[in-house]
Amino acid sequence: MTDYPALTLETPAEHPFAQFVRILGKGKRGARDLTREEAREAMGMVLDNKVEDTQLGAFLMLLRHKEESAEEMAGFTEALRERLKAPALKIDLDWPTYAGKKRHLPWYLLAAKCLAQNGVRIFMHGAGAHTAGRLYSEQLLEALKIPLCRNWQQVGAALDNGGLAFMPLVDWAPQLQRMIDLRNTLGLRSPIHSLTRILNPLGARCGLQSIFHPGYQAVHRDASGLLGDTAIVVKGDGGEIEINPDADSHLYGTTGGERWDEEWPQLSAQRHVKPASLDPEHLKAVWRGDVVDSYPQMALISTMALALRGLGQNREQAFETAHQYWDARDRSI
Repeated sequence: MTDYPALTLETPAEHPFAQFVRILGKGKRGARDLTREEAREAMGMVLDNKVEDTQLGAFLMLLRHKEESAEEMAGFTEALRERLKAPALKIDLDWPTYAGKKRHLPWYLLAAKCLAQNGVRIFMHGAGAHTAGRLYSEQLLEALKIPLCRNWQQVGAALDNGGLAFMPLVDWAPQLQRMIDLRNTLGLRSPIHSLTRILNPLGARCGLQSIFHPGYQAVHRDASGLLGDTAIVVKGDGGEIEINPDADSHLYGTTGGERWDEEWPQLSAQRHVKPASLDPEHLKAVWRGDVVDSYPQMALISTMALALRGLGQNREQAFETAHQYWDARDRSI
């Protein structure tokens, strides 16, 4: 005798998260952005593991297709901050590093290391090697003697000892790491890759952000402004916080809820030739002063200047200070 599945005679109750998928996916005329409050509630459910996997995939891809708004980003960030059990640590710069480099070495790591030697307290965070063909910060921490911290206590100790700490996203926001790791399942990056730039989990004096795709820089600036953060957003080299000396740079800033913009002209008279390969030993050689290379010199000096601009110096002061810091660095590595 054949066993047939039971008939559904009563309409199942709708899942509480379904409303947010519906808001985003109701078609060209019916769909809309989430409000800040809706975004906070939706991300709260995601972080609390109250969402089905099918809902999460649909939600992320609908956001990706629509392109997230500043209000959505602010709401998502608020949900994470409400759940983050982090100690009160004095931080000057929040430095997200999620893109990886493929054209040039990550000179921003030397910039951060040099700033830290001069009393600037920097919290870096990233999500590991999620895209093939790129060189990520995590792969160079040991070689460059940048402390890898796996809990907040280690972060505090590293900051007190040397001014620079790196903590993987998986250790303080594992749900966000899981969503980033869906990239190879869904075939596309989700908005979480962008969201991580805004989070500023320890409330640093300034959050630095690099957003590669045109048009997103202003959205990120506005999201940070809604959150009351001081931030500078740039189109950094390869998507990392690193000024490209071969191109003009536009700084999208927000301070005290006020937007500001600044144009930085390219530093190099002619474009540098891309290196044939990325050799991490070259980073150490430049730090020690064993080799003279104009591209990294310009890139790391201007990246330090960007950070100092975020901490209140004007452009001219920032470049002067950056040069002083670099010339006086402890070259041991």
